[in-house]
Amino acid sequence: MLAASAIILAGGQSRRMGRPKAALSFGNCTILERLIVELRDGFDDILIIAAPEQSETFPIEHLLRTASSSVRLLRDRVAYQGAAVALAQGLAAAKHEVAFACSCDLPLLRAEVVRALREMLDGYDAVIPEIDGNPQPLCAVYRRGVAAAIEMKLASGERQLTRIAANLNAYRPAELQLRQIDRELLSFVNVNTPEDYTQALALRQSLGRKN
Repeated sequence: MLAASAIILAGGQSRRMGRPKAALSFGNCTILERLIVELRDGFDDILIIAAPEQSETFPIEHLLRTASSSVRLLRDRVAYQGAAVALAQGLAAAKHEVAFACSCDLPLLRAEVVRALREMLDGYDAVIPEIDGNPQPLCAVYRRGVAAAIEMKLASGERQLTRIAANLNAYRPAELQLRQIDRELLSFVNVNTPEDYTQALALRQSLGRKN
């Protein structure tokens, strides 16, 4: 069990997908349920950040009906304000000093990758992986105090999480290092579009045949 919290952002509009990504089927469960299962053995504090109930297009409580007591549901104060706002809220509410944060569209996330990222934190404020030179702030590790830095940037008018994350004192493992713990980088495969979702399902089937 890691001395850390886990934050799953599930309050987006899923505009490119056309339906809620958290509720997409993946095997015999949804992507959100699969993420909780993957993280629950390593974290005693899992926070789900969702849209306000009146703005939500699917009953997220229904997806959490079998979740353990370690899972907490928090709702955005205002709907669809962006990932940076939701991340700051999650970090401020985290029980532990360190938190892993991810989006709800990473169906192939592996717990051992999360653990490896946590171990890279050392004296940094965050561990933000980079794939092909692109930062992955929603599959990353943060210290709880980063919430204040995010809030300051939000107050100045900056809302892009990638830009905010670029100013953090972060360790930024590159693709070569990441492939040593996840050779195919499956933990970083996200599903933003129906095409992405189809490809992720095909990857799952391929992995199932191998296993």
